[in-house]
Amino acid sequence: MSTLLLLPGDGIGPEVIEQVRRVAGRIAGDIALGERDFGGCSYDAHGTPLTDEAEAAALAADAVLMGAVGGPKWATAPRDKRPEAALLRLRQAMGVYANLRPALCFDALKDASTLKPEVVAGLDIMIVRELTGGVYFGQPRGIETLADGQRRAVDTQVYTTSEIERVSRVAFELARGRRNKVTSCEKSNVMETGLLWREVVTDLHKRDYADVTLEHMLADNAAMQLVKNPRQFDVIVTDNLFGDILSDEASMLTGGIGLLPSASLGEAGKPGLYEPIHGSAPDIAGQGVANPLAAILSFEMALRWSLGRPEQADRLAAAVKAALDGGARTRDLGGTLTTAQMGDAVLAGL
Repeated sequence: MSTLLLLPGDGIGPEVIEQVRRVAGRIAGDIALGERDFGGCSYDAHGTPLTDEAEAAALAADAVLMGAVGGPKWATAPRDKRPEAALLRLRQAMGVYANLRPALCFDALKDASTLKPEVVAGLDIMIVRELTGGVYFGQPRGIETLADGQRRAVDTQVYTTSEIERVSRVAFELARGRRNKVTSCEKSNVMETGLLWREVVTDLHKRDYADVTLEHMLADNAAMQLVKNPRQFDVIVTDNLFGDILSDEASMLTGGIGLLPSASLGEAGKPGLYEPIHGSAPDIAGQGVANPLAAILSFEMALRWSLGRPEQADRLAAAVKAALDGGARTRDLGGTLTTAQMGDAVLAGL
């Protein structure tokens, strides 16, 4: 029996994960669902945003699906006790180094984007972000007080050949099943890590993936091109920091951040970590108006990538499309449906 661990988290997390629970019961009722506290709620209850027991449960599951973590309530907590620290720790513990963030513009929502419909219609991008290295994890880091009284902050960007190569393999393999093009983004003009990134990707391409079209693009140019001509891209591979920024930018091309899922994958046979890319949205938490589609589509990715159920994943993706084609809209999409009513629309599509 497949096992899925749910980590609802904070803010709107429990509300959107509840709709995942409903959908999972309909489409894959034989999957064993577990649940643990995670993030700020875990800190409140247990004094830590990620307990050892919750981490062990995640490592023992076939897939892990989280809602969202964080919020101003925990802004003054020690840095290592903040909800975001739990997410970084979990990613490292699970060894999920490749973050897959699709940016897909549903035809029914092409008018919802802030860009012109003719620019985003048919958009289908996959951003592959390196997730366990780079400036978010590099050492040394910290804030110190200098002799003259000034304070100085240091963060270190670090990458090795193997870290770059393994995430690039994921991008090339994905491209072979899509439109066969990879765009590698870095800042090789000003950063040593960017130069190494370009060299490693180029070498890997020559050795193993010469059949895939490869282009290199500076990350700042990629940010501009995403809003100028986003359909030029197929698969984008980039580092942790630039991937964080570019994937959030790409999310707004589709009509709203409440639509987009993500998958974080490691070695074959290890559990994947799935999450909507939106935050905990404390301003609307508890109102029952959050869009659950990103969480539901994250479950769709879990079915496809970790739970070995591609047919059920296809059915769920089709149900979400049918709900949107039928006019189902939550408040963020200009509609009036509640979180539960959007869940109802997906269930009807099934």
